[in-house]
Amino acid sequence: MDGLLGHGAAGSTERSRQSSSRPAWTQRALAGVPVIEWVGKRIARPWVGEVLSGPACRDLGVAVAGGGDEYARERARQAKERERRQKAAETEAKRKARDEKVAYEAARAQEAVDKTSVTEHDVEQLAGLLRAAVLEGRPLSFDSLRQHFVPAVFAPSKSRTKPVPLPRWGEYEPEPPRGWLGALGFGRRSYDAEVEAARKRFDEALRDHAREEHKRVGKLDAAQARHDERNQQEAARIEEWNAGIEARRVAYQERDVEAVEWFIDQVLAASTYPHGFPKAHQVSYQADTGDLLVEIDLPLEDVVPAARAYRYVKTRDEITLVPRPEKERHELYASVLAQTALRTVHELFAADTDGVVRSVALNGHVATIDRATGREVHPCLITLQAGRQEFSELVLTQVDPQACLKRLRSLISPNPYQLEPVRALVTFDLSKYRLMDSMDVVAGLDSRPVLMDLSPTEFEHLVRQLFEAIGLDSVNTRPSQDEGVDAVAMNTDPVMRGLCIIQAKRTAKVVPFESVSALAGVVEHKRAAKGILVTTSWFGRASEAFANDHGRLELLDGANLVHLFKEHLDLDVIPGPVPPKRRPR
Repeated sequence: MDGLLGHGAAGSTERSRQSSSRPAWTQRALAGVPVIEWVGKRIARPWVGEVLSGPACRDLGVAVAGGGDEYARERARQAKERERRQKAAETEAKRKARDEKVAYEAARAQEAVDKTSVTEHDVEQLAGLLRAAVLEGRPLSFDSLRQHFVPAVFAPSKSRTKPVPLPRWGEYEPEPPRGWLGALGFGRRSYDAEVEAARKRFDEALRDHAREEHKRVGKLDAAQARHDERNQQEAARIEEWNAGIEARRVAYQERDVEAVEWFIDQVLAASTYPHGFPKAHQVSYQADTGDLLVEIDLPLEDVVPAARAYRYVKTRDEITLVPRPEKERHELYASVLAQTALRTVHELFAADTDGVVRSVALNGHVATIDRATGREVHPCLITLQAGRQEFSELVLTQVDPQACLKRLRSLISPNPYQLEPVRALVTFDLSKYRLMDSMDVVAGLDSRPVLMDLSPTEFEHLVRQLFEAIGLDSVNTRPSQDEGVDAVAMNTDPVMRGLCIIQAKRTAKVVPFESVSALAGVVEHKRAAKGILVTTSWFGRASEAFANDHGRLELLDGANLVHLFKEHLDLDVIPGPVPPKRRPR
């Protein structure tokens, strides 16, 4: 029995020894633990030949035979898991792409809505130009032109306001000797030397600190002085500006031409319009009559939006324009011109609280390129005249702008979109002169009139009629205010246009040189394009040479008048005396 037990024990011990000598994966397989995947990972190792021989190979066969079904199920489960994850990733990608597309299309659609809103706002502004100015505008005044001084606050940098810290002795004092050697006095001499050296360094640091602090305070004081000086200069500038405003106010109330024109310039410059409206303007004021002439530049037709709305087309991924009908664009543009003219007159009368301006003549031009010639043109599209009393009776918030202009004395281009011009009621250059009513002298002349038999006034009007026949817009000035000017004419030719000052001399003697030089001075003063001196007699050589050198003077003697009257008015006139024969030079 003992032998049997011993044999059994010995067998058990042998099996235990063999089991312990097997690799770990064979032990796990024999114990029923799945090792298929582990075996698959290790099968390619270098010791595979060793593993697949002997008892280990039998153990592997048992393990594979026992776990084959479980291995297949695990592989299938892993494949399904991979497929599930792939499908989930594809689904998520499609969902994300779909969401991005929806968001993009929504953004593009909103962009079209925003552009439509901007267009509608622009049209709303254009349609309410006049009403907004009447209800919301604040007229410019001399008080609003005054400036108020607000002193700037002195704010230096921290490096200049913060004092430099004082040196402390503790940072320089050497450490005294310690321990029983220090108590016995050893090292005292060297310590005293260190203290003396430290004292010198500390004193030098104090002197450096004092110098730096002095520099800091000096820079701070200098900065304060510069700041105060700038404040004083700004206060002086504002005081001077306000004094000038008060001086202009007094001059304005006294109808001083320069002061009135300056203030009107300020009123026009302060008027705010939507984008695309030009700001160019000219003004001219006549103190004796209180008449004001204003020329302004009007916007071009492109100020009216060409689009009525915008729409997003998904299929083409683009924002398309919904065009505004041509008739609607033309009507809105004509309304904009009429509103601008009425608004300008309203703002001028509203700002003139002293009643200096009694009437306003306004010409509205556009600066553009003639499509037919490619040249710059400046046609007048609207012109009007309105008195203060007449204009004050209008309820501008309720009027139709174009109908309102027709009620006033005005001319409106019948086709402003095509830049069809109208003739201005009052021209800017002629407004500088006191004009008089025209007289028809030609109708009362006989078949062969003698110019010397005419009165000075009749001769001046006859000369004016001659230049009108030549093609110039001409008017006579009042004798008491002509400043040596008997008539003024405007050349309306787009190339040679300009103001011509005409002086007529009905005399039987030679025109003195002083008259020619005086006309040159008037031409320069009035900034005229040309000065023309007409006489029934003749000019001396000095006068002719002076006119040739000047370049903008034209001298017409009696002989020239004979030919001009015959050519343009079919009149055979008899001038003054025949000039004496000149000696050859």
